[in-house]
Amino acid sequence: MDFVNDPEEVLKACKAYYTTAELSGATDPNIVLTLRAKLDATGFYDDFEVNRVVEVELNPNAKQSQRQAAVEPVAQRLLTQFKNAKATRKFAIDAKDDKAAQAAKDQMDALVLFRSDMVTYERAYTFLSQIFDYGNTDFEKRAIFYKHLLRLLKFGLERHSVDLSQVVLTHHNLKDRGKQTLKLHDKEYPKLDPISEAGTGTIQEKEKAYLNEIIEKVNDLFKGELTDNDKLLYVNNVIRGKLLESQVLIQQAANNSKEQFANSPDLKRELVNAIISALDAHTEKSSQALRSDTVQQGLKDILLGPAKLYEALRAQI
Repeated sequence: MDFVNDPEEVLKACKAYYTTAELSGATDPNIVLTLRAKLDATGFYDDFEVNRVVEVELNPNAKQSQRQAAVEPVAQRLLTQFKNAKATRKFAIDAKDDKAAQAAKDQMDALVLFRSDMVTYERAYTFLSQIFDYGNTDFEKRAIFYKHLLRLLKFGLERHSVDLSQVVLTHHNLKDRGKQTLKLHDKEYPKLDPISEAGTGTIQEKEKAYLNEIIEKVNDLFKGELTDNDKLLYVNNVIRGKLLESQVLIQQAANNSKEQFANSPDLKRELVNAIISALDAHTEKSSQALRSDTVQQGLKDILLGPAKLYEALRAQI
């Protein structure tokens, strides 16, 4: 993971807490009630399944296998629904059946939003239950149920974001890019926004389109048992991330048109260097890329196309 702390963003974040942290408005405790009603209305689970997980969780003698057995039937049912909808959509697209493809997409989106709403509920309830008595154990039961179910539901994550929930930091490297004096003493301090309009998430269509296009193009490049998520991370995060660090390419993008940039020998050289750098962590894909000019050309086309490497490099100028 590569990131740089923007000084202005650091200053804005710190100023909110420098004196007395204030909210710009009040958080409505009814958000949890609204979310519960919305989640219950999906029909993706019932009270029996919620209680089954809670009973095991509250049993001090329960084993991990029992916790798994309590929640797994729900998770498997939802995972199967998502998998089937995904396959149906692909078949409908190939058959040019727009109506069936849209129906399958709607089902996939409903499941993705269901997962997102569970995350929101768990966070909102954990915070609000400290200051507000909901007077009903069903709210706590659902928080427990959602916590265990979320761990098993991975659908949709490969399309919208990189799931960092199970990432383990093994090493890090800091680069000193200079120091700046940030003025905390000021007359105005930003206020923190309260929780509002929870459960109103939508699918990010534009981002999905770019990522789907990358996966579609990269599928023809690599052979072997590689998942879509593996390929997407390798191209859009690992290789693209390393190329974005190249000062040579930043200068090339700044001083040349996209067509000139695409034909630059520096781009090919930096691409090979990035593949070599990723060799240890991504042996199979990097090995294939190093052995094949076709794969390297395909990677370059993807990076210049849907991955928007040129535009991202120019944005750093």
